[in-house]
Amino acid sequence: MKIPKMRWVIAAMLCMATMINYADRLTLAVVSVEVRNEFGMTEQDYSYILALFMLAYAIMYAGSGYIVDRLGTRRGFAVFIFSWSLAQMMHAFTRGKTSLGAARFALGLTEPGNWPAAAKAIAEWFPASQRALGVGIFNAGSSLGSAIAPPMVAVITLHYGWRASFIFTASLGFVWLSFWLLLYNPPHRNRWLRQSEYEAMKDHIRPPEETLPADSNTLNWRRVIGMRQCYTLILTRFFTDPVIYFVIFWLPEYLRRERGFDLALVGKYAWVPFIFGDLGYVLGGWLSGRLIRSGWSLPRARKFVMLLGASVMPAAMLAPFVSEAWMAIAAICFVTFGHAFWVANLQTLPTDLFRATEVGTATGFSGMGGAIGGVLAQLGTGYIVTHFSYAPIFLLAGIFHPLSAALTYWLLPDRYFKQRA
Repeated sequence: MKIPKMRWVIAAMLCMATMINYADRLTLAVVSVEVRNEFGMTEQDYSYILALFMLAYAIMYAGSGYIVDRLGTRRGFAVFIFSWSLAQMMHAFTRGKTSLGAARFALGLTEPGNWPAAAKAIAEWFPASQRALGVGIFNAGSSLGSAIAPPMVAVITLHYGWRASFIFTASLGFVWLSFWLLLYNPPHRNRWLRQSEYEAMKDHIRPPEETLPADSNTLNWRRVIGMRQCYTLILTRFFTDPVIYFVIFWLPEYLRRERGFDLALVGKYAWVPFIFGDLGYVLGGWLSGRLIRSGWSLPRARKFVMLLGASVMPAAMLAPFVSEAWMAIAAICFVTFGHAFWVANLQTLPTDLFRATEVGTATGFSGMGGAIGGVLAQLGTGYIVTHFSYAPIFLLAGIFHPLSAALTYWLLPDRYFKQRA
């Protein structure tokens, strides 16, 4: 039995894995008030718990890319989704701040592997002109997970308690894992791929020898991190990833504290901005590929679409000052849409700039930069909203992407793409 259009089946699976990843991490944000009340936690305590997650995330993001490159895409992804699903289930059995912090730290250590593994899978299955679309599709899972989690977790919590929501979301990862082990292998070894499809694609994707796990002789992480391409990606993600982390972890808190929402209303409306993120991921990935096929150079197309996404981010500054809650949600929709345009292409750049055996490592190091920014942002957000308001946070969310776009044009001129395009 063969599966038609297997490339897109793989992309859909990666989207589902990312959806589960984000649903898992967002579950705590949705039930944060219930958990804080049960454990006697303040908003500052909550920010420390989030910072623990981001600290572990930063530590392991770099390592996860190296692990995926060494294990290969199939085994690497399997190891990480099994581990983070187990960590997610641990949340259901916590009894206070300490055990909750430990569970959150474990989740942070295991969730980053999704991104280097997914990026390697896209690099193995998609030609350069379609990679951004593939990355956009799997990243759309982050918005899908963030959209589905609030109503799903709210309903489960209202009927069965907040602990049941962690058990349910964790179980989704184990189900996905069984399908991944059944279906995934690189194209030249995939028993589900039609021979006619493989013949049509084999000259436009990575050769079979580049899909093998890397060994210590061919993969030098010190060389990778010292490359201008790598530290540019680290810097851009350091400044821009915290923006979406703020929306994911703090939007339910913001709506409940500043806009008077209860848990039911959070479940009813907090998903809306993430639908716009889904549109942005797919449209942003499609647009750069369309520009490449119409004659634009690869680097020019990637950076232009990133610039388009950055140009709408200043809408975030309006959110705390508008009079109605729906207006604030609308402003946040611009944030998720613009960030998705940005990320669909930013996270494709490692596949354009690095050898196949280095893609996971480069993706991991760049994600580490975003996670470190996220740690600092969580601590800063907790302090600022406790002592002041959300306005300074929304101001920073509006300016980081335009500044990072300028940084990308400056530090990453087109000549750095020539060898890998």
